[in-house]
Amino acid sequence: MRQKITNYIKAGYPGIYIVSNEESRVENELKLVADNLKHKLFAWSVVDGIVDLTDGTVHNSQDPQEMLAALGDLPENSVILLRDFHQFLENPNPVLTRMLKDVMRVGKTKGRIIVIVACRLVLPPELEREFVVVDFTLPSKGELSAVLDNIAKSARKKKPDSDLRDSLLDAACGLTCMEAENAFALSVIEEGELAPGVVTREKALSVKKSGLLEICSAAETLEDIGGLDVVKTWLQTRKDAFGQRAREYRLPSPRGLLIIGIPGTGKSLTAKATASVLQRPLLRLDAGRLYGGLVGESESNARAVIQTVEAIAPCILWIDEIEKGFSGSRSSGVTDGGTSSRVFGTFISWMQEKSSPVFIVATANDVTQLPPEMLRKGRFDELFFVDLPSVEEREVIWGIQIRKHGRGTKPFDLAELARSSEGFTGAEIEQAFIDSLYQSFSRNEEPTQKAVLAAITDTVPLSKLMGDQINTLRKWAKGRARCATTESIERKERKLMVA
Repeated sequence: MRQKITNYIKAGYPGIYIVSNEESRVENELKLVADNLKHKLFAWSVVDGIVDLTDGTVHNSQDPQEMLAALGDLPENSVILLRDFHQFLENPNPVLTRMLKDVMRVGKTKGRIIVIVACRLVLPPELEREFVVVDFTLPSKGELSAVLDNIAKSARKKKPDSDLRDSLLDAACGLTCMEAENAFALSVIEEGELAPGVVTREKALSVKKSGLLEICSAAETLEDIGGLDVVKTWLQTRKDAFGQRAREYRLPSPRGLLIIGIPGTGKSLTAKATASVLQRPLLRLDAGRLYGGLVGESESNARAVIQTVEAIAPCILWIDEIEKGFSGSRSSGVTDGGTSSRVFGTFISWMQEKSSPVFIVATANDVTQLPPEMLRKGRFDELFFVDLPSVEEREVIWGIQIRKHGRGTKPFDLAELARSSEGFTGAEIEQAFIDSLYQSFSRNEEPTQKAVLAAITDTVPLSKLMGDQINTLRKWAKGRARCATTESIERKERKLMVA
């Protein structure tokens, strides 16, 4: 990153816009760049005015227009860092915009470089071509290692050994330097030592603050899924694909999978279990929250998500109901000025070109809403279709749900329950057993076979309510997607009961 900024300044770029939440870290980088190039470094804010960061001299020009007028008095070969200036560009004053363009035109001949640092990209159309935009990446493990050593030194703790250091740095990846410093310090206060668990907890809270990503606990395993044997086998063959042995084997990192199918058939559960198989942190993205009301906010959110995910990598990125986030990209030019299309383009380009070990698990209920670009090979390693569970799968699911709710399976005839629940999804089987628990609890008795069968009778499955839609989805998946379960005779002959 330092070399990139140095090259832009050497090439005479008059304006650099750095997107980062780490103002202090950006300033430190600019100090090193300015020293290396023998440039003067100034910083401006609406509170302090223009400050010479070499000797602390202050020029009282807090007003942005006064500041731009004063830049002509600064020496040649100077870098001027503008703090919080993006807030004046959200609804720009035409005079301010004109002054900025004039200052940059003159500055290009005098070697005066304007650098805006902001947490998000805000550039009116009049200035979009005047600035080069740089996304300042989150700190690397090397930078976080220096922060870790400083905390250990200030807390008078021994430098962590190799294994503990790796665990601490893995836990801190995805945090800013300040956030990592705070998390390391908090672990010393709470545990009396540097503890990866505390850092991981703080990272989960930090990631969740944006509302875009959430770090999920990976409590589910493949044993919690009834059926889907083809998907399970596919995942198991990739469980060591992120390790050192895979790198030595020159095995490409797996890109991910897209799971489509009927609601309630275990798609989200499979996404959660993937993290347990691959032994990597699971990040959940709500694609709908990428879109903001401010100009440029949606695109900025997409870049922030990509940057965070790549900083935490290797990891699992789970995008639940992906069609709800990207279904409007085809009509975007009419409905939202092209915002959805640009966000979608940014995301799928990253999916295609990414070199970081990020495994994407996307789930979708209505595949017809997905843009065709999302479905082609290269975005995902495999496309799976999850159908209604077969009788054998339903028997396994009944056993899983009964044990999940603290009961043994001996009092129940699982085969009869499986036959009686034809057309049920896994979620409907779970809800039917929960309904029987409520009925049995009200009678102050344990659930029985009869109570569960009564709950099954009272349940109207989705296969009756949406039979036509499910058949349409099956027809689409035939020849286009890989079946998530080994096809059985029952599945081949299955006829949906249409209400």
